[in-house]
Amino acid sequence: MRIPLFLTALSLGLATPAFAQTAPKSEEPTFSAAAVKAHVEFLADDLLEGRNAGTRGFDIAARYVATRFEALGLKPGGTNGGWYQQVPLAEFSLDPAAPASITVGGKKFANGEDVLIGASPRYGSTAQVLTGNVVFAGFGLNDDYAGLDVKDKFVAVLLGTPRGLTGAAAEAAGAEDKGANAGKRGALGVIYLVSPENLQRMSWASARGYFLRSQMTWLGPNGAPGGEDPGIKIGAYTNPAVAAALFAGSPQTAEQVFAAVTAGERPKGFALTPKVTTERTSKVKIVNSPNVIGILPGSDPRLSAEYVVLSAHLDHDGVDPNLPGPDKTYNGAMDNAAGVATMLEVARAFAESGKRPKRSILFVALTAEEDGLLGSEYLAKYPVVGSGKVVADVNLDMPILLYDFTDVVAFGAEHSTLGPIVERAGARMGVTLSPDPMPEENLFVRSDHYSFVKAGVPSVFLVTGWANGGKEAFQKFLATDYHKVTDQTNLPFNWEAGAKFAKINYLIAAEIANAPEAPRWYEGNKYGDQYAPGQPRAPRPAPKPAAAPAKK
Repeated sequence: MRIPLFLTALSLGLATPAFAQTAPKSEEPTFSAAAVKAHVEFLADDLLEGRNAGTRGFDIAARYVATRFEALGLKPGGTNGGWYQQVPLAEFSLDPAAPASITVGGKKFANGEDVLIGASPRYGSTAQVLTGNVVFAGFGLNDDYAGLDVKDKFVAVLLGTPRGLTGAAAEAAGAEDKGANAGKRGALGVIYLVSPENLQRMSWASARGYFLRSQMTWLGPNGAPGGEDPGIKIGAYTNPAVAAALFAGSPQTAEQVFAAVTAGERPKGFALTPKVTTERTSKVKIVNSPNVIGILPGSDPRLSAEYVVLSAHLDHDGVDPNLPGPDKTYNGAMDNAAGVATMLEVARAFAESGKRPKRSILFVALTAEEDGLLGSEYLAKYPVVGSGKVVADVNLDMPILLYDFTDVVAFGAEHSTLGPIVERAGARMGVTLSPDPMPEENLFVRSDHYSFVKAGVPSVFLVTGWANGGKEAFQKFLATDYHKVTDQTNLPFNWEAGAKFAKINYLIAAEIANAPEAPRWYEGNKYGDQYAPGQPRAPRPAPKPAAAPAKK
């Protein structure tokens, strides 16, 4: 433990509230490299044990952020008038002492070999045994249920969608939730039929690893994973051997059904003969871990009901006692103590400026990002803005603070009017906005901002760019330190870059919060069309002319 670092950071946490030290309104806020350094050194100290969601170390980090918000004079934004929005998290896995299985007509098939059944937190740590008849329902789309009675029965459905669908019909079919389709008709569960053709395109071994591993999700007020009750009680993927048993004694064999699909036909549904029994026992542990939320209320009577979110995830990967060597702690200095430190420094700048923006700003330290964006999903599903509305999210996740960056990348900038806002903020500092340097990684869907995107909110994910040595620094960090115990404060941090990154985020948030119009998705944007139908759009900007080739 680096106790001196803890004492230094704690003394900062007890400093005089910033509103007592406000700068003259005519001055632009200053940004402190020392403050960024202090935040990172505290949050990434061994004392916090890697800040894994639901642990003592994370709770210490959450308390630290809450006291900083309080010192700045922000308004508590959590539930019940506090700083925390508690997120119920369920850790769950299959009980190895009671192997899951599916029995078809008296023949038992083992989980992992012929069938894939995952654990569920919905029924707690109890054995779940379900028995019922089975109905084949084609591809499991709404149209496939015509004339079928599936109440209190299992539904067997094909993977994918019918061949020959094009355009809007294909898109609509692909968007249907087959579990929900069965659940709203009273089905017990869904048995997904994996054909020989499917097996040529998927790895059963990889899928097996996913279904059999321990997982985590958040629970809604109804106790349902992800807050949604699909209606069905279980889902299972089965290989062709199980399919053959399911279709035994039926008008068509499984092989005939699979062949018809390959030929482009759309099989109609019918009742199957054998009864099915599914068995599984889940091991479930429920913990609460908070999102920490501070609000800077807006000054405009009308626009203050619109909220700009500045988010950064507070959690990391905890301690792994099985790691070789003496260091067992994933300190997460860059990922994401650096992002949280940036968010805190932006909050300080707003609070000490003496001038509130027109819109309100939510400063949020999120939990359980490393477990699948769970804290942000919960906040997006259950926003803490009352009758107000979240209009934008700027997400800070793992800025590489190892060099003097001269450009930034805003993943998602091309999708909404947030892009020009980021570009203008950078221009004020001599920092350019660069396109995504790794489009193949699809990073736009891999951090907390995407939870807000799915709620219809224009969002960007901001990181330092690849110019001026950034590419080399970024790639080296990914290769040697990302999600490793070496992501700690003895890396060669450039703390001035941290202050610079805070300043550009301040300028971005300030323009969003003071603009006459809230950010809008561009016309024809796929994310806006999918997640924000009916919202006003902005015209898509004309493509920028290509840069002239350099003279030799």
